[in-house]
Amino acid sequence: MIKPAVAGGKPVRKRFLVFGKPKITKAEIIEVLKTIKSGWLGTGPKTKQFEEDFKKYIGAKHAIALNSCTAGLHLALDVLGIKDGDEVITTPLTFSSTANVIVHHHAIPVFADIDPLTWNIDPQQIEAKVTNKTRAIIPVHLHGRPCNMDAINKIARKYNLYIVEDAAHAAEAIYKNKKIGTISDFTAFSFYVTKNIMTGEGGMLTTANDKWAEEARIRSLHGISKDAWKRYSAEGFKPYETIYPGYKYNMMDLVASFGIHQLTNVNDNLKLRNNYWGMYESVFHNDPLLTTPALEEKNTVHARHLYALLLQIEKLKITRNQFIEALRQEGIGSGIHFTPLHLHKFYRETYGYKTGDFPNSEFVGERVISLPLSPALTKADVNDVIKAVLKLLSYFKK
Repeated sequence: MIKPAVAGGKPVRKRFLVFGKPKITKAEIIEVLKTIKSGWLGTGPKTKQFEEDFKKYIGAKHAIALNSCTAGLHLALDVLGIKDGDEVITTPLTFSSTANVIVHHHAIPVFADIDPLTWNIDPQQIEAKVTNKTRAIIPVHLHGRPCNMDAINKIARKYNLYIVEDAAHAAEAIYKNKKIGTISDFTAFSFYVTKNIMTGEGGMLTTANDKWAEEARIRSLHGISKDAWKRYSAEGFKPYETIYPGYKYNMMDLVASFGIHQLTNVNDNLKLRNNYWGMYESVFHNDPLLTTPALEEKNTVHARHLYALLLQIEKLKITRNQFIEALRQEGIGSGIHFTPLHLHKFYRETYGYKTGDFPNSEFVGERVISLPLSPALTKADVNDVIKAVLKLLSYFKK
């Protein structure tokens, strides 16, 4: 038995493998330098180009470039008029921003447990949480897997609810031959540094509703009628009015310069992620100490944002968190996506959530570990990850 680094053995790697390292090509660097030399870094022509390119890629009617996915979720609820006392249903197994934006509107985040197979929000659990105060549902396409949107849409129609999709993980995802971003009232995407399309920080909001799109665009830039490019470009200064007490959510051209070429490479990068996913699956799928992701559903495409495993901790001598530390000492970065929100201090103390409320989410949250899946990886990197995981499983199994 090979001794792991955490027990005094030799690590698999000398150079640490960063989790979620972005792949940046020469094209992005050139585009960023062109933007810097242009004399205009703020919201302008590059942002507009990125919006148009993204809109075409998704097949959406409208796409509004923003500084984060969180901004997109917040704007969507804002435009839809979510207010004090309203209830919005979402999953507890998500990043904090999904529920935080509900709280920002003085509405009540109502959690519905996940499907134990897909780890996405369970439509049956959603319907069980609907009350006369429910106004909207925020399904999260966890790790890049599309939610059961047919069932969720059926519930929304039955109870006259809005749907705002959190597609932070799901830019490439397809549900029953429809691109995520074309199905619901609003969809918010993330371009954070670890995401499949990366701008460092950034997001996009899509909708098919003309009025909502215009309102979201205005509210994203202080609620004023003219953006800075229209005020200061060669078109000449034009007076503006404050139409709504809006927010500072706009994307910069400097950031959009990354996105333009990230989007160009999105299909090639997805192929790489698929290849690395397959390498993991070929080794881990039948391991009795692991639970691997469920297979893709028919006519859907998983965006392959995160390759997440469940450790069968009952069969191991260490916890999930100890396993992550042991991986770190082997030179491998990993992640937790996610610890359920109802177990976090704010949601426990504010809404009275407690351990046991959402058993499926808690089961996954205690065991889940995400392995590197970036297109910046090499096959040698992936093999190092596999070697390190197997090494730890062998040493720490009961």
